Amino acid sequence: MEKTIAASVISIVKSNPSIQPSGAGHVKAINAGRPLSPSDHDVRVVSLSEYKEAAACLAEAFADDHTARYFIDTPDREHWTDAQKWDLHVEMMEYITYAHLLKGLVLTAGPDYGCVALWMPPGQNMDDYPTILRSGMWRLHYKLSCEGKARFFSEFLPLLHETKKSVLGPRDGDSYYLVYVGTRASARGRGYARKVIDEVTRRADAEGRACYLESSNDVNPIIYGKLGFGVAKKVYLTRAEEAVELDIMVRDPVRKEAASGREQEKAARKPLMQVKVAAGTQKLGSVRAFIA
Repeated sequence: MEKTIAASVISIVKSNPSIQPSGAGHVKAINAGRPLSPSDHDVRVVSLSEYKEAAACLAEAFADDHTARYFIDTPDREHWTDAQKWDLHVEMMEYITYAHLLKGLVLTAGPDYGCVALWMPPGQNMDDYPTILRSGMWRLHYKLSCEGKARFFSEFLPLLHETKKSVLGPRDGDSYYLVYVGTRASARGRGYARKVIDEVTRRADAEGRACYLESSNDVNPIIYGKLGFGVAKKVYLTRAEEAVELDIMVRDPVRKEAASGREQEKAARKPLMQVKVAAGTQKLGSVRAFIA
C-alpha cells in the first residue's frame, strides 16, 4: 500500500465511481484452495471465506513482534487492557489479510493454517478505494489512537514506500513483495515457511523478477539469506522510546543455469546435510513485512 492511503482513508466517504478494482493477472491463474505444484502439495491459495483463519495464524505469529505492536503499544493507550490491545491486533491482521486476498496472493501450508504468507504480485497494491473499503483498512483511521495514527500513517507507511522505491529503483513496480509470512508456534520447524516462499520465488525466477521484504526479527536475515535474500539496507522507526530496526531484504532472480549448478552441488553435499539436520533443525518463525 502506498503512502497515499492516509489521504485516501481520511476522505474515504467521497464517492469516486471512476475507480475500479484492477485485475490481478498473476493471481487469477491459480485456483483457490488447490495445491500449487506437485512438489509442494501442501501449499495452497487461501480463499476470501478463510480470511479470519489466515489472519489468526498471523496474529499469533506476530503477537510479540516489535513492529506489529508499534502502532498499538502507545503512550495514549496505556489505559487499555491486554485484551483490548489483542483485539485490535487481530483486527489489523484481518484487514490486511482481506486486502491481500482481494489484490494479492495469500498462501498457506500445513494443517490448520500452520503457516500463512501474504504476497503482493508485480503491478498490484492495496491503495484503491474499493480495496480500502472492502478490507476494512479505512477503520484504522478511527481505531488507532492519535499516536498510533501518527506512527502508522505519517511515519511507517511513508518510510516503507520511499525505502522500497529507492532500493528497487525501476524494479519497484515489477517485483514480488513478501508483505507477511508467519508460522504458528506449533507448526514451526517443519519447513512450511520455506514452501510458501519458494513457491513464489520459483515463479519470480522464471519471470526474471526480484522479490522484496522487510524483517524486524534479528534472526531472520540469516535464515532468509539461505533462501536467496540479501540485506540491502536498514531503516528505523523512531517515534517510540526504543527505535525499531527493519532489515530491507532483496532477492534477485536466479538464472536456470545457476540454479542447476547449485542443485548439483546440493546433491553432492546431501549426506553431510542430512547429518546436520539430524543434529538440530532451525525454526523459521515470522518475517516482519507489513504493508505493501
